[in-house]
Amino acid sequence: MEKALLSNLKYKEGSRKRRKRIGRGQGSGHGGTATRGHKGEGARSGVSYRPWFEGGQMPLSRRVPKFGFTNIFRKEYQAVNVDQLEKLATSGKLQDGLVTPEILHKIGVVSKKSLPLKILGNGELKTKLNVSAHAFSKTAVEKIEAARGKLQKISLNK
Repeated sequence: MEKALLSNLKYKEGSRKRRKRIGRGQGSGHGGTATRGHKGEGARSGVSYRPWFEGGQMPLSRRVPKFGFTNIFRKEYQAVNVDQLEKLATSGKLQDGLVTPEILHKIGVVSKKSLPLKILGNGELKTKLNVSAHAFSKTAVEKIEAARGKLQKISLNK
C-alpha cells in the first residue's frame, strides 16, 4: 500500500456522489421532461413554491387544532425564594442584610436586570433582612416579617 502524501490523496470510493445533470438527453436518464413530469404548474418555467405549500394538501397550519389563550398583558418575574436569601445571608454575600435586584444580579442569583423581581416564600428564613423587590408572595411577606426584616416594594414603572 502506498504511503499517503498530499500529492496522491484520493476520496474514499463511494464517498462522493455525482451531481444529477438534468436535461442532457435521453441517455442520461434525466432527459425528456427533465424530471419535471408532464404538464402542470411544476413543469412550467419560472415556478416557485412557497416553503409552506403542500401541493394542495390541507396545510399544517390549518390541520393543527387551535386552542388556548395568550395574555398579552402578562408580567414575567424572576423568582427568588426566601431559602436562597437565607443561604446568601449565612454565606456572607449580603452586606448589612440588604437585598435589592441590583445586588442579586451582581451576585448572580438573578440573570436579567430588565425583568422585575418577585420574592417567594419557599423555605425557612431566620436572618433579619431589608428586602426590596417588585413583588412578594403572601408567605414571603409573613416569613420576612417573622424574622423582623423589612419589606420595600419597588414600582414596576420605571
